[in-house]
Amino acid sequence: MSIEIKVPTLGESVTEATIAKWFKAVGDAVRADEPLVELETDKVTVEVNAPAAGTLTEITAAVGSTVEVGALLGLLGAAGAAVAAKPAAAAAAPVAAAPAPAKAAEAPAVMPSAKKIAADAGVDTAAIAGTGKDGRVTKGDVLAAAAAPAPAPAPKAPSGPRAKADLEERVRMTRLRKTIAGRLKEAQNTAAMLTTFNEVDMTALFDLRNQYKDQFEKKHGTKLGFMSFFVKASVAALKDWPAVNAEIDGEDLVYKKYYDIGVAVGTPQGLVVPVLRGADQLSFAGVEQGIANLGKKARDGKLSMEDLMGGTFTISNGGVYGSLMSTPILNTPQSGILGMHKVQQRPMVMPDGSIKARPMMYLALSYDHRIIDGREAVSFLVRVKECIEDPQRILLEM
Repeated sequence: MSIEIKVPTLGESVTEATIAKWFKAVGDAVRADEPLVELETDKVTVEVNAPAAGTLTEITAAVGSTVEVGALLGLLGAAGAAVAAKPAAAAAAPVAAAPAPAKAAEAPAVMPSAKKIAADAGVDTAAIAGTGKDGRVTKGDVLAAAAAPAPAPAPKAPSGPRAKADLEERVRMTRLRKTIAGRLKEAQNTAAMLTTFNEVDMTALFDLRNQYKDQFEKKHGTKLGFMSFFVKASVAALKDWPAVNAEIDGEDLVYKKYYDIGVAVGTPQGLVVPVLRGADQLSFAGVEQGIANLGKKARDGKLSMEDLMGGTFTISNGGVYGSLMSTPILNTPQSGILGMHKVQQRPMVMPDGSIKARPMMYLALSYDHRIIDGREAVSFLVRVKECIEDPQRILLEM
């Protein structure tokens, strides 16, 4: 009796997927719960596991095909079950007996004195027409052959320009990449998107991190990075400027009093934004552990639909790739996204007029001007800057 392998429920609003790869071929033995096929949806990749042990007897959905929830992917039979017959290989045509090789021409007789000279000079006596008695190769024949100039190599045919198709690689766009492209274009088309910039002096944050990072890791089992400070600073700024944590729904403005922060993560498959939920309720260690776990799941392709849904605000760190300044695109329907960038030593004029080299980072806030005014956007970014330059503000909620 065959067991049907079907497309599982993929999550809210996801009705179809693309077959990304089969881990097994027809006829392969399969263990229970062993991954059989990988499906690619608009947001995540999903592995479908074997419902029981047995043999994969049939694949009904090929790689690259689009399947809906509940569609049949293949059939699983009992161990050792017969599989669908594969087309028989074409019978090999009888090979005609090869003609016997022609008898090699007899080598000319070579005078003993000529043999030694030919060996020393590296001359093939078989290619020399002998002038001696009975066609023998003489010493003079060998010397003449050794002195003859080598034939010039045949000129190479000029190579024409390579065809353009030979210099291109065409790869089918993945469902995830198509979704990313569509959502980014939607953000540009629907939102009145603007970006405001500021810069932040990272000196105080560096000093605080260097002072406590070893103790922090020893106590909490996770490293003290910069993202926890920026998440906490963003939450503080969102509480002060709630429009940045809101979204437009039809003709309504929805102000959210919870803080689920999306953290943009680059993966080989494309950019994904898993959500750190309840960031305002988490400790610094909780934020660091949450971000580390989401980043690992993203890189391993293990994110669930729940991990990607419901964010209220996003943080993107292009600085890890060396970006000095950029304008991040909104993650719709959110109304704001904070862009972090590379920390770079720059000369700064201090309050006393002196000039010092300071570790500086440019910050960017892209926002939807339909809901967020310029004053609110600029004030939000200034609030983040204040919290990073004086981290005690975050702890004291000032």
